[in-house]
Amino acid sequence: MSEEAVPSTDINAIPEAIPADLVVLDVREQHEWDAGHIDGALHIPMSQIQSRVGELDPSIHTIVVCHVGGRSARVTGWLHAQGHNVVNLTGGMELWEAAGRPVVV
Repeated sequence: MSEEAVPSTDINAIPEAIPADLVVLDVREQHEWDAGHIDGALHIPMSQIQSRVGELDPSIHTIVVCHVGGRSARVTGWLHAQGHNVVNLTGGMELWEAAGRPVVV
């Protein structure tokens, strides 16, 4: 799937408070996660996504995030091809933090 075909959204489409019916899937490495992540996010590093896909409900709307959007775009494309209701967060955590959105450490 080309990057243009990957379902994507930008930070402005995400409410300040993440609603309970939305999953934020963080696919960054452990050290990136430890440096700061979105409160309530589910952490599954990109390298583990295929072996841990069973932890995700394909029917639940899921936003996939990484540092700037490249890895999350690849994961989003793969999950979308598997029938998951997913979108990539364009700009990733870099834009999330630049917008002043909260992170937890």
